[in-house]
Amino acid sequence: MEKNRYRDFYEKVFWVPARIPKDPESARDPSFEGELSYFIERFGLRDKKVLEVGSGSGSLQDFVSDYTGLDIVGHLKVYYRKPFFTVNDDGTYPFGNGVFDAIFTRSTLEHVLEVDAALNEMLRVLKPGGVIFLHAAWQVRPWAAEGYAVRPWSDFGLRGKLVKLSVPLRDSVPFRLLYVVPKRLWRTAKFVVAPRHFARLDYRKIKANYDVFWCADSDACNLIDPHAVILWFKAHGCGVINYPTLWSSFFVRTGSILIKKLL
Repeated sequence: MEKNRYRDFYEKVFWVPARIPKDPESARDPSFEGELSYFIERFGLRDKKVLEVGSGSGSLQDFVSDYTGLDIVGHLKVYYRKPFFTVNDDGTYPFGNGVFDAIFTRSTLEHVLEVDAALNEMLRVLKPGGVIFLHAAWQVRPWAAEGYAVRPWSDFGLRGKLVKLSVPLRDSVPFRLLYVVPKRLWRTAKFVVAPRHFARLDYRKIKANYDVFWCADSDACNLIDPHAVILWFKAHGCGVINYPTLWSSFFVRTGSILIKKLL
């Protein structure tokens, strides 16, 4: 049931022509595109075989010459001049093993129903020595689904008003550190003692709103700490280029993670 609502939302609500800018320039994100360009130049990917996971309307398809887009919404194909595929119904990708030299993904992981499957598929279709540029909305706020931060007080009853009142406190750095720091300490200790426990990603499923898109990430179904993602890749035999040590990864906050598949 959830899977059907999930697909219906992206096919019939989110990725509809009215929401796709007619002018690609209006949808550009200079900060992200600068990071992506640096990634492409650093690893010499202009003419390499590159996959974008969660490619949407293909606004980034011209960043490399040998580009392939991948999403869950088939009707997006009309926006592509380059190869485009949809994720299989079982969550696997329609490619063989070790096909791509590089993968990049932007603001997608927090919206994927099966995160572990997505990460494993990325590694499967990536060549040994290949690299991943992983960008996501980390630590999505669970109150985004109901739009507490943007809706007026009059929309809520007593319980809702109390939740809305708590949002500034719960969103403050000191409050979040009280939760994040102990979790990272425990996660790091487990990684040092038994990396095999990281066969599955340590993340939290949250309720997504597939009825009303109140604000950014109200449709997110995962709350993911980038620290957990870094340790997951390390446990799966990968190098994390911009967070090479456990010490540096402990202090990760936002931004992208660069991964290299070593085997």
